[in-house]
Amino acid sequence: MIALSLAEIAELTGGQSHDIPDPATLVTGPVVIDSRQVEPGSLFAAFAGENVDGHDYAERAVAAGAVAVLATRPVGVPAVVVDDVRTALGALARAVVGRLGTRVVALTGSAGKTSTKDLIAQVLQRKGPTVWTPGSLNNEIGLPLTALRADQDTEHLVLEMGARGIGHIRYLTELTPPSIGVVLNVGSAHIGEFGGREQIAIAKGELVEALPSAEDGGIAVLNADDPLVRAMASRTHARVTLFGESDEAAVRAEKVRLTETGQPSFTLHTPTGCGDVTLRLYGEHHVSNALAAAAVAHELGMSVDEIATALSGAGTLSRWRMEVTERPDGVTIVNDAYNANPESMRAALRALVAIGRAKQAGGGRTWAVLGRMAELGDEALAEHDAVGRLAVRLNVSKLVAVGGREASWLQLGAYNEGSWGEESVHVSDARAAIDLLRSELRPGDVVLVKASRSVGLERIAQALLEGTTEGEVTGR
Repeated sequence: MIALSLAEIAELTGGQSHDIPDPATLVTGPVVIDSRQVEPGSLFAAFAGENVDGHDYAERAVAAGAVAVLATRPVGVPAVVVDDVRTALGALARAVVGRLGTRVVALTGSAGKTSTKDLIAQVLQRKGPTVWTPGSLNNEIGLPLTALRADQDTEHLVLEMGARGIGHIRYLTELTPPSIGVVLNVGSAHIGEFGGREQIAIAKGELVEALPSAEDGGIAVLNADDPLVRAMASRTHARVTLFGESDEAAVRAEKVRLTETGQPSFTLHTPTGCGDVTLRLYGEHHVSNALAAAAVAHELGMSVDEIATALSGAGTLSRWRMEVTERPDGVTIVNDAYNANPESMRAALRALVAIGRAKQAGGGRTWAVLGRMAELGDEALAEHDAVGRLAVRLNVSKLVAVGGREASWLQLGAYNEGSWGEESVHVSDARAAIDLLRSELRPGDVVLVKASRSVGLERIAQALLEGTTEGEVTGR
């Protein structure tokens, strides 16, 4: 973060200083919302949550080196007291980004946001200092925290933007106005909250509506293969560039194939030339993510050779997203348990099958350990049923559906598609799944673990990897 005095912070946030000996004292460290993350020079933002009130940790934060606390009430230590901490964080982010003049790249989509953000960040790092959203901190708190990590040396600020309703992305773009906006896809994630894919498209398109005009440097990077995304070209005054496998895409992939280990390889075409790319990531769905990253890099002046090299060297930065780990006994665990929606679930199943092909020569089997996909509303039954059916159609060896009602729908879909008891099973919870897998797994097996974040199925992957530190983690 650029250095700001406590007096400046009070002015920018409309706050009042309390117990501050010297208003000229500078905040030189990061802005944090967890007192355990405080560094010397930090500003600690105290949020009152359902279970924990950050104000109770104000003294601890200052003792650990925080210059002051951003709070909604006096806390007995140096503080800038504001009406609303979230709004104050946004005001700080807006001010800092405005002063820096850093190129802001923002992206959204129903699936693949975090993986694509990680790819864009790793590619742009080769061009200059880059700050990006850690993990999936893509909301009205996480986004300003990320923006406030930028400093005078930052050339690119890569921000993931999530939405749970109309107007959310518009608000985020007001905090950190982007000059490049990327829309990946419009799928079924949060469809229960939005009410339909058309409503999701309205929300996602708020990103391109916020871009500057083409004359002022605005660039909309849109997926040519998704009709709802492509139609967003009419909603922006920015220059539009298309990516995808369509012949009309300026940045596209040809000769897409999977390596023997399930990693995508393709020829990257850009307006300035072609290059060969082999990703370290797993699953063909990452081709579209890579093309989005390539389109951004091309617009920022990188050569096709630089882009292809950077993409081929990029790994996974965010945890529990297609983390592929081979245990010493030859069992491979694919931890994709951070989140799930119908599109990402289908992509993960296809990736599981691709990874399994390399193992099956030795008798290995593919296991899909799946749980609930949240926020699907009236589509929940049909979507869970469809995923269960797809597992059978893809010849996944074993389906383990974990949890309650939605898991039973997964298992029922598999059963109705032609599975029987030995191929698919419904278990009550993660512990039951762990016990089953520990007793059944054998060398050469590949296990995919995936569900919505609230289900917490990462516990299964972690339990299966306990005591296997000699295993090789790939795709990172």
